[in-house]
Amino acid sequence: MLTIASSEFAQISRNRAVLTSTLMPLAVSAFFIVRRDTFTGIGSTGYVAAALVFTIGAFSLYTTAVSTLAARRQDLFLKRLRSTTAGDASILAGLTLPVSAVALVQVVVVLGVFATVTSGPADVVLLIAAILAAFLMMLALAMATAGLTGSPEQAQVTTLPVSLGTIGVATWVGITGTEDLTLLKRLLPGGSAAELVVGSWNGDVPITQALPLLAAALGWVVVAVVLALRLFRWEPRR
Repeated sequence: MLTIASSEFAQISRNRAVLTSTLMPLAVSAFFIVRRDTFTGIGSTGYVAAALVFTIGAFSLYTTAVSTLAARRQDLFLKRLRSTTAGDASILAGLTLPVSAVALVQVVVVLGVFATVTSGPADVVLLIAAILAAFLMMLALAMATAGLTGSPEQAQVTTLPVSLGTIGVATWVGITGTEDLTLLKRLLPGGSAAELVVGSWNGDVPITQALPLLAAALGWVVVAVVLALRLFRWEPRR
């Protein structure tokens, strides 16, 4: 797995399109942080944190992973890897580990900067749990979407529903809260994780509410994994 991951990291560092998709969220994050007073006036400090997390998750992690997996399938690299002794799980882990690592580093750095210019998160442990749940969901959805994507170029289109949808859900939850349409917002993909990020940063999520929200967020991880198992393809799409 580590050998595959090392090779994939070298490929990413030489791919301008992939580098762009990982650097673009940093520019968006910088805009959110610089204009934080405007956005906290719309929602809250926790809302801005949720927007940062899901922007990085949608683009640096999800979109980049879809492009990477589609490219490796198109050039038959996936097929060649399956002829080695590496198992399927090891192959996928190796291919997505560099992208996941970059996204995690980005979210740590961005939230760290955000915390220095505002008040830091009230519950760091809960924040970490929410981010991991959101990122695991996005990674599994990336594998599912890659199964429906014939080429890296198509990924620019096939990734739009999930990337924009999850950011939209996080924005909706962050701005309006969950006092209205509570069940709908919490059952949408990313809704519970977004509420956890907002609440863990603002410090207004009691443990009795945090556990059901975390369970709902992990439920979407399970759904995404099931979709990935059903939709992911190793052979080029015809």
